[in-house]
Amino acid sequence: MDTYIYRIGDRNYINLTNKCTNDCEFCVRRTEKGVAGYELWMEKEPSAQDIIDLLEKDKTDVVFCGYGEPTIKIDELKEIAAYVKNYGGHTRINTNGHASVYHGRDIAKELVGLIDEVSISLNEADAKKYERVVHSRYGEDGFRYMLNFARDCVKYGIKTTLSVVDVISPEDIETCRRIAEDIGADFRVRHYIA
Repeated sequence: MDTYIYRIGDRNYINLTNKCTNDCEFCVRRTEKGVAGYELWMEKEPSAQDIIDLLEKDKTDVVFCGYGEPTIKIDELKEIAAYVKNYGGHTRINTNGHASVYHGRDIAKELVGLIDEVSISLNEADAKKYERVVHSRYGEDGFRYMLNFARDCVKYGIKTTLSVVDVISPEDIETCRRIAEDIGADFRVRHYIA
């Protein structure tokens, strides 16, 4: 049976899709069937109602973060987020930041009032290095699209964090910290877990 929701700590993580606009070198999709003991590859992707039915039994904070890029399923994501906000839950998206270019419209604006936090994987300090690691369908432009989305989230008052993994150089980490500061976003260095 497909895993649509998995629990880590005190939050429900929502697995909406297998699809992604990147093919990252470090992605768990390349080496594992899932995370934290949950198998996340799905034969059938869920509807918003599938997720809402599961949340009925466990109304808690949620993170949209699955095997693929959650914003690909933006309509479902927004419907589920509205349901969670209605019962007082906190909402976060872990994303690669390509939502607006993927859908061809300003997705950050649509998230206002539905999403409390957005965590965006910055990954690298410039477009060339970014593309070497993430292999985006948008090529090096993926870096610019991701930063534009981060700026828009900040502009609309959504708490925004840019993150990197500590496998890049200390100099590049500092460059990434400055990028986040310039945008007005928080910055987080995540530890690599083999």
